[in-house]
Amino acid sequence: MENSRKTPICFDNSFVQLGEKFYAKLNPTPVEQPEIVKLNDGLSNKLGIDLEMLELEDWASIFSGNRILPGSEPLAMVYAGHQFGHLVPQLGDGRAILLGEVIDISSMRNDIQLKGSGITPFSRQGDGRAGLGPVLREYIVSEAMHALGIPTTRSLCAVTTGEPVYRETVLPGAVLTRVASGHVRTGTFQYFALRDDEKAITKLANYVIDRHYPEVKESRNTYLKLLERVMDRHAKLVTKWLHVGFIHGVMNTDNMALSGETIDYGPCAFMDSFNKTQVFSSIDHSGRYSYGNQPQIVQWNLARLAETLLPLIDKKQESAVEMAKEVIELYSERFKEYWLSGMRRKIGLFTSEKEDENLIESLLNIMHENEADFTLTFRSLSDTAFDSKNNRKIRNLFKDAGAFDNWSESWLSRLSCESTSPEERLKLMRKVNPAFIPRNHRVEQALNAAVENLDYGPFEKLVDVLSSPYEEIKEKDEFMLPPKPGEHVLQTFCGT
Repeated sequence: MENSRKTPICFDNSFVQLGEKFYAKLNPTPVEQPEIVKLNDGLSNKLGIDLEMLELEDWASIFSGNRILPGSEPLAMVYAGHQFGHLVPQLGDGRAILLGEVIDISSMRNDIQLKGSGITPFSRQGDGRAGLGPVLREYIVSEAMHALGIPTTRSLCAVTTGEPVYRETVLPGAVLTRVASGHVRTGTFQYFALRDDEKAITKLANYVIDRHYPEVKESRNTYLKLLERVMDRHAKLVTKWLHVGFIHGVMNTDNMALSGETIDYGPCAFMDSFNKTQVFSSIDHSGRYSYGNQPQIVQWNLARLAETLLPLIDKKQESAVEMAKEVIELYSERFKEYWLSGMRRKIGLFTSEKEDENLIESLLNIMHENEADFTLTFRSLSDTAFDSKNNRKIRNLFKDAGAFDNWSESWLSRLSCESTSPEERLKLMRKVNPAFIPRNHRVEQALNAAVENLDYGPFEKLVDVLSSPYEEIKEKDEFMLPPKPGEHVLQTFCGT
C-alpha cells in the first residue's frame, strides 16, 4: 500500500519472475523532447492510474521511457516465430520494452509496454524506434477494435519524441504505450522448443495457465486442455475479425498472443468492397494473410503451438501427437460454429436452420461479384429487415440490384420463420453491424495531417467517431461513406 501512495502507477510484476532466459533487462533509450499527443483517460481509469498526480509533461516523460517509475522492471521479451511461413529461430522485442504489469480495477493483470522505445538485444540491426504514422495507426485501430467488442491490445498513450526516424523518408518519431492482458506468443514457446528446453516450456505453460486459463488446472491433462482453450479462444477471435471485414495483414506466429487478443497492428486494414482474396499489406505478395485465408492461418499457427507442447501433453510422442491432432482438427468445427452464429445475427436470424449457411454464402458471393461495400451492406440490411420496402439504400450498393432482389426473396422468406419482432430485430442487428469502422482512407487522411502538418484534429475526430461504432449519429454520417474515386488505399505498410 505504501508503494501505491508514492507512485501514480502501482506495478505488480510476474513475468520477470520467470528468469532472465525469458527476456533481457534494460531501460528504454531516452528521447530529446517528449510531448503527449493522446492520453487515453478511459483506459487510465480502468487501470487505476491516477492521472491527476502528475502534469502532462511528467506523463510524457514516463510514456516516452525517459522516466522509470518505482516498481517498474523494464525488459524486452525473447521469442522466435514463423514469418510468412519461414521459421526465424530468434526474434524478440526489437523496439518494445515491457515496463511492468498492473492490476486493474477489475482485478485483471495488464502489461504496460512501450513501442518505439529504442534498441534492444533483439533489434537485429534496426533502430528500435517508431514513426508517428504507425503509432497513430495502432492507436486508432486498436481502440476501434475494442469499441467493436473484439479482444485486442489497447493504446494508453501516444507521445512524440522530438527526434527524426529514418525510413524511406524522414519521419517524426513517436512512442506508443500498449496495454495487453499478456504478451506471451506462440513464438515464445517456439523459441524454447527450438532449444529443446522442456523445463522452460513447462514454466512458460504454467505461467500462461495461471494468468489466462486457471480453469484448466482441474483437467486430467492440463496442457492438452490448455491447447484446447487457446484453440477455442482464437477460433472466436478470427470469426470476429471476419464479421467486421478486418484483415490483420501479418499473422506470423510471433503475432499470435496466447491471451487470444489481437496484437501488432502493422499493415492491418478494413475492407471496403467485399473480396475474400483481399490483401492490403505491401509485403504479402502471395496473399498468405488475405481476408479469406485468415481462419486457415490461425489453424496453422495453432499446429505450431501444439508441436511445442507435445512433451508436456504425453511423454510418448505418438500418443501426444494423436491427442494434439484431435484438438487442432476440432478447430474447423469450432470456427464454423462461431462464424455461422455471428453471420446469422448479422442478417437478422436468431434461430438455426440448415439452409442458413447457403443463404449467407449466397449473399457474400453476390457482394463479391457486385463489389458491394461490406460494412454498408450489413448496416443497410438492418433497415431492410425492419421494413422490406426500405431497400433503396442497399440496392444501390450492388452494380446489379436484381442480384440483391433475387437473394432477398429467399432471405425475407427465412425471416418470416423468426418470432423476433421487426423492432427487436432492428435493434439486435444494429448491435452487430457497425455504422463506423476505421475506413482506410480516413485513417490515411488522419495520419497524413498529423505527420505532414502536426495537425491532430482529424486524428482526434476519427478516434471520437470510432469510439461508438454502432451508434448512427447524423453529424458523423460522412465517416460511414466508402472512399471516393482517388481516395482508395491499395496498400498498407508495416511501419518498422
